[in-house]
Amino acid sequence: MRFAALLCLFPLLTHAAGSYFTVEYPPSEKPGELIYGVTYTVWLPEEVKQVRGVIVHQHGCGEGACKGGATAAYDLHWQALAKKHNCALLGPSYHQPEGKDCRMWCDPRNGSEKTFLRSLDDLATKSGHPELAKAPWCLWGHSGGGFWSSILQTRHPERIVGIWFRSGTAFATWEKGEIPKPELPEAMYAIPMMCNPGAKENGDKRFNGAWTGSLAMFHAYRAKGAPIGFAPDPLTSHQCGDSRYLAIPFFDACLRLRLPETGTQLRMVDVSQGWLAPLLGESAQSAADFKSKPEESVWLPDEKVAQSWSQYVKTGSTQDSTPPPAPTKIVTVRTENGYSVSWDAEADFESGIQQFIIMRDGREVGRVPAKPVGKFGRPLFQSMSYHDTPEAPLPEMKFLDPNAPEKATYTVTAVNSAGLTSAPIQ
Repeated sequence: MRFAALLCLFPLLTHAAGSYFTVEYPPSEKPGELIYGVTYTVWLPEEVKQVRGVIVHQHGCGEGACKGGATAAYDLHWQALAKKHNCALLGPSYHQPEGKDCRMWCDPRNGSEKTFLRSLDDLATKSGHPELAKAPWCLWGHSGGGFWSSILQTRHPERIVGIWFRSGTAFATWEKGEIPKPELPEAMYAIPMMCNPGAKENGDKRFNGAWTGSLAMFHAYRAKGAPIGFAPDPLTSHQCGDSRYLAIPFFDACLRLRLPETGTQLRMVDVSQGWLAPLLGESAQSAADFKSKPEESVWLPDEKVAQSWSQYVKTGSTQDSTPPPAPTKIVTVRTENGYSVSWDAEADFESGIQQFIIMRDGREVGRVPAKPVGKFGRPLFQSMSYHDTPEAPLPEMKFLDPNAPEKATYTVTAVNSAGLTSAPIQ
């Protein structure tokens, strides 16, 4: 086994406070083991005493998706979720060459399950948090990552807090006999889940299976009484778009409902206390007020998620009326090139970070970034990729003011993706 040193892979000023640990495994030629190399990077919140869970952000198939997965643990917005619940944020990155068989990793039975569990053991040792090896999981999976999550669900249902299937599941594939059908334990139907295909996948020549497979899984699981929802993204095809603005509050609710105060045994969800909505509808009601058949309805964990779900299925995003947290630890240094201003910041839980405003002596002198990029969703400080991961190279929380006078006072203000501003920090 090779441990990959993190070193200066990405600028440290890019991130909120916390620690990163990485393990890397080479490809194996042994039967039943993973034929591709893989790197796992985990982020732990600063001064976390007990890791209560692991949020796994699993990329999809193809070389581009694998490279995109390399930055998942560095995502400030997902880190905010992890910190709130004293969880780790884990980003796997498989070394799958373009054109090679994705199912050699996205079917966990082909070796990636063993490697994933091994990584948790090794990261537990490396981080000094032995509880990491046994902590329960939130599984987020895009495309092949959803395929992987759906099979892992059948093998470790007792460890899974909740699952988010973004445009991917293996359900239809095993039902058609294209892969061996796993045993389906009753315990898997107790896991809160959300199917999240892009509406433009419906009827698409390449991606229609992501829509039909998600819908088939929803019907089959809901008929079993499973707490599963369906949240079609009206704006996208196979890309992730702004799905994080619903995925993060969904996991927030699942973690709150399921994590135990002590130990690792997950609490059961009282499905009758959730909210329900008609399939492909746009509004939800409490289960007590819902008049249609519950077994055919979209399940949502609470009123807050139900409101966000309603906004998302209508517009492809969610609303926010709360300002972001203010930046911290601002440092100004006079250099031969001007004043260098640096700071730290945590993402707004509801809307992430779009930009920072830098003021000198009460006057705006710059923004970071000057023009936020939103190619696949809202413009953000960490520009999002097709795969819901920050684009590399990651931006720094740093600004150089070359035209500053000898003495100057600076403040930094955070702007979230809803356009709301924090209090300035000096």
